Amino acid sequence: MSGIADPVSIPPAIATLLASFDAGHRAALARAISIVENHRAGFDALLAVLHPRLGRARRIGITGPPGAGKSTITTSLVEALRADGLTVAVVAVDPTSPFTGGALLGDRIRMERVALDPGVYIRSMATRGSLGGLAAATRETCDVLDGFGFDRILIETVGVGQSELDVARTADTSVVVLVPESGDSIQTLKAGVMEIADLFVVNKSDRPGADRLRGDIELMLGMRMGDTMRGVPAHHGVDLRTLGETERDAAKKALAPARAAREATANPHAAGGWVPAVVNTVAADGRGIPELLAAITRHFDYLQDSGGLAVRRRSRMRERIVEVAEDRLRRRLWSDAGTQAFLDAALPALERGETTPFVIADALLARSAPLMAGQPT
Repeated sequence: MSGIADPVSIPPAIATLLASFDAGHRAALARAISIVENHRAGFDALLAVLHPRLGRARRIGITGPPGAGKSTITTSLVEALRADGLTVAVVAVDPTSPFTGGALLGDRIRMERVALDPGVYIRSMATRGSLGGLAAATRETCDVLDGFGFDRILIETVGVGQSELDVARTADTSVVVLVPESGDSIQTLKAGVMEIADLFVVNKSDRPGADRLRGDIELMLGMRMGDTMRGVPAHHGVDLRTLGETERDAAKKALAPARAAREATANPHAAGGWVPAVVNTVAADGRGIPELLAAITRHFDYLQDSGGLAVRRRSRMRERIVEVAEDRLRRRLWSDAGTQAFLDAALPALERGETTPFVIADALLARSAPLMAGQPT
């Protein structure tokens, strides 16, 4: 297509910054993130230069309800990754300060054990009202960190909820952290939470109810696999002694979906797809962290072997194009004085009931086609 591969003009200030950035200076990294996060002049040129470098870092999203121990899990993972000789960047998405509009920095304070490690970089970001639990520029910040050369990028969100699911669209592997007091079994069945998780962590598993929570999660995973009750004779009650070997295996699997989920986790290729593992941890003292890191690695290896990693990353790029296009269209349309004048002129007819918002919207789009294409009107 014409114009897609056009060279990007790099402003002199961005070129100077990139020279320092490429030399590995942390101050240049911090400034580059600020430029991208706030969409300052030249941010798109900066991202364009970094784009060919992307894909080296593995992006791991960590989400869960407040108080689940996400920051402790993240800190422990950073320590384990550093012990393996890997460099790590952490994007801690904090709630927005009602006074300054910035991040409250709570996560960064809780990660003080690793904050001074030269192989670790921590960036706190404010949600700024983002309903997805992630700051609007989180993906772009991850791109900058990837371009800088970090081996792993951990993305910790403010919490998980029905609308706070964007982490799954940002990370290669999404980890959902729960604790026994997260709520009853109904809470574990929320479709959004179940669908975004590549791995589940039952943290603070030394507390009462941890085994029950793990069982609830594995039960739902087994039911979600689609094999529950498949191949089971259609009558009330099953006498396994009367069944053939194939029917007996199917019935056992159907009657024990939690066990089926555990078996599928160990061999996702045989199961026909990835089934999230459930890992017990007590992150405060490091218990379960090696198992969690092994599960994360196993998931990434599965994605590479199955081709799922390329699919996820292509989907991420597609979504980013849509986001950028929508943002630019919105800015062009609603910052145009002619558009505002057109709306003001249309309101009286709408008030008199002579037209509808849909008719006006269609007319607005028709007259704004050159504007949305970036052409002068």
